[in-house]
Amino acid sequence: MPKTLKFTGEDKNMTLEELEAFVKAARAADAPGDSNVSATLSTTGKIKEIEVELPSS
Repeated sequence: MPKTLKFTGEDKNMTLEELEAFVKAARAADAPGDSNVSATLSTTGKIKEIEVELPSS
């Protein structure tokens, strides 16, 4: 099973700072720049949760 990195907004929806932290963590975990990112959106279209598949070691 592939490893994934998943972030959720501390409040209900993610902030720009939380999104930036996700990208930094993904880069630190060696996620390739062309990796697909999946997101769960709220009914208003805001990001609630975001994840990326990490390369296997």
